[in-house]
Amino acid sequence: MNHDKVPIKRLPSGVPGLDPLLGGGLPEYSFNIIAGEPGSGKTTLAHQMMFGMASPQQQALFFTVLGEPALKMLRYQQQYNFFDGSKLDSSIRFINLGEEVLSGDFDRVLARIVLEVESLNPAFVFVDSFRSVTQVAGATGQQGALQNFVQHLGILMTSWQATTFLIGEYHLHDSEAHPVFTIADGIMVMAQSITRNSMVRKIQVAKMRGQATIPGLHTFRITDDGIQVFPRTLPVSAHKRDASVPKPANRPARSLGTPVLDEMLGGGLPAGYSLLVAGPSGSGKSLLSTAFLAEGARNGEKGVVAAFEIGPGQTHNPRLEALVDGGHVGVIDTRALDLSIDETLFALTEMIKSTGATRVVIDSLSGFELALAPAFHEDFRESLHRMVAVLTGLGATVLMVTELEDRYGDLRFSPYGAAFLTDAIIVQRYVELQSELKRVIAVVKVRNRSHSHALRLYEINDDGIVIGKPLPEVSPLLTGHPRLMAALASLSEASHAASDG
Repeated sequence: MNHDKVPIKRLPSGVPGLDPLLGGGLPEYSFNIIAGEPGSGKTTLAHQMMFGMASPQQQALFFTVLGEPALKMLRYQQQYNFFDGSKLDSSIRFINLGEEVLSGDFDRVLARIVLEVESLNPAFVFVDSFRSVTQVAGATGQQGALQNFVQHLGILMTSWQATTFLIGEYHLHDSEAHPVFTIADGIMVMAQSITRNSMVRKIQVAKMRGQATIPGLHTFRITDDGIQVFPRTLPVSAHKRDASVPKPANRPARSLGTPVLDEMLGGGLPAGYSLLVAGPSGSGKSLLSTAFLAEGARNGEKGVVAAFEIGPGQTHNPRLEALVDGGHVGVIDTRALDLSIDETLFALTEMIKSTGATRVVIDSLSGFELALAPAFHEDFRESLHRMVAVLTGLGATVLMVTELEDRYGDLRFSPYGAAFLTDAIIVQRYVELQSELKRVIAVVKVRNRSHSHALRLYEINDDGIVIGKPLPEVSPLLTGHPRLMAALASLSEASHAASDG
């Protein structure tokens, strides 16, 4: 008996980001359901796939059971860039079933669909949508006939030598009651939610026979180009990690561009580590991150920056602008409304892969959270942990900036509880000396590495950050400042505790 596996051809969907969710593409000859509430993007998704896959050799049939003619629907769909008018009639045919549906004779509707499919022998068949059919069935008391019609249509779609799609206003919980969900090979569920003034759209592959899909809800956006999906990128497990990415123990240290700070870190920051730079406003966090990127450029390393505080053209940082203009640093567009972490992570990973970037800056976490749609705030901490794991798994060294409210004796590294997920922490603080505000910097933590516990004064000038002597050498100046002493003591204790941990 021959036990060889029968290969199943996977078809590119033509929708950016969707194929990874499906496990590599749409299985040829599969019967799929595109479900979701009105306005969630079902018809747009179906049209985008159809225009992407159809050709004169592999034609598509699109049945509309709505009361409106196909021309009215096409008038809106042609606004998308994926719309190709040259494919109409030559590769794509639209057939309106409004007359048959309004007659209330579901056997007649089914017979018309079968007739057209057998006549054209298409490679792709779409039937959209069943809201009007449901309304007719409800008005004529034929709910039972409708159930029978949908079930028979589903069985026929599985038997055709075509990749087929049934589009309808279904919800995931309907799968328990509707028999058509049982015979479907693939089920894609689309949803949208409004939180305050922001709209978030998500898609879930609830079922795809014979393929390893990416589970969970994935954000997607509808633009002039159509739908783009941003898959939930997951950290690569150790046994699947790219062999070209060195293990942490074998990675060289990367300079931050400030020699004294490299010394405080124990010889620089190991490649593939994540660093949290926490400090109050005006303490020089962005200057430090720019020095980190500039040092990479000097060594021939590409960098990527996601700046959430202000736009790329308004950085007021000539040094960073010069790095961007020189092609050394790529900038992620963070100006879109209702961002998701998956969307940002997708942009970061794509730029890292395309440019070979090894240094990543996120400035800042507080600005990042503000840029997110409110619906994503609840999962911000978990998503941030996943983002750092993915980026460092690619071998990138990640520097994240966070705003730190200086409360002297009360020391917190991040309002998001992000300190635990980073490999290293640098804290910048203000102190009062002789009626002047001075800046203090310390390395609180470097995972698996000996580092300095010294507290050092530093200044900001035209050259950037200049780190001075350790505080013990100027300790006589601190006499009579109990709040300052408490702050410095807490910082020193935290540094030792983090190292011991």
